[in-house]
Amino acid sequence: MPAVTIRNLSDEAHRALKVRAIHHGRSAEAEMRDILEAAVRPAERLRLGSALSALSRKAGLTNADFEALEQTRDKTPASPMRFE
Repeated sequence: MPAVTIRNLSDEAHRALKVRAIHHGRSAEAEMRDILEAAVRPAERLRLGSALSALSRKAGLTNADFEALEQTRDKTPASPMRFE
């Protein structure tokens, strides 16, 4: 698992981080992990699979529709690009 080192963190920020961790009942390290996870993976982010599923339900598509598309799809491998 990757490790991260944070340099030049002010004493005030470090103290505030420790207080916040105590308030949440966890270690400062666990608090930092939680903060970073929330920053890079917000709960309101768009989840592509869920969005596509909702869109197909709204359009009234069924598995039979997708099976029909699969049967008519051209399965010939694409030719490689040529740069001449």
